[in-house]
Amino acid sequence: MPTPRPVPPPAVPAAGPGGPVVVVPVTARDPEVLALVDALTAELALGGYAEEESFGYSAEQLAASGVRLVAARAGEGLVGLAGLETDGPPVVAGELKRFYVAPAHRGTGVADALLDALEAAARDAGARVLRLETGDAQAAALRFYARRGFRRVPAFGPYVGSATSVCLAREL
Repeated sequence: MPTPRPVPPPAVPAAGPGGPVVVVPVTARDPEVLALVDALTAELALGGYAEEESFGYSAEQLAASGVRLVAARAGEGLVGLAGLETDGPPVVAGELKRFYVAPAHRGTGVADALLDALEAAARDAGARVLRLETGDAQAAALRFYARRGFRRVPAFGPYVGSATSVCLAREL
């Protein structure tokens, strides 16, 4: 299993309802991380995605796969989570995993701070492309990724043949 390298915090922290937000490296076994993974899973289930259309890693899969995780901390708690899985060696692409911001912190810059940190980590790992999969009903996520320069690409990996997957990528 690859050893995740630390991810530097963004140069300018975001400001959320709980005050300044900083991005910190975390592990999949952290109870606060588990709570965010559970919140994301529950939100997707409420969105009508069938289990076979949910491709998110469980906490165990995140830990076993070597996904590099970062979280956004506001005050005493975590308010966002995102992961980066790289291919290789050699590393060519990074894939975003389990990207989630708590509802009260959406639209405050938390998602930008998380993405900035993972883009930097992907570049540092040698990735030339950053890609992701999201659901077709995730309108806010699709707008966010479009604003950040992601464009629709053909389905890849486990998403090939999924009726609800939207795959996106951008050059780094």
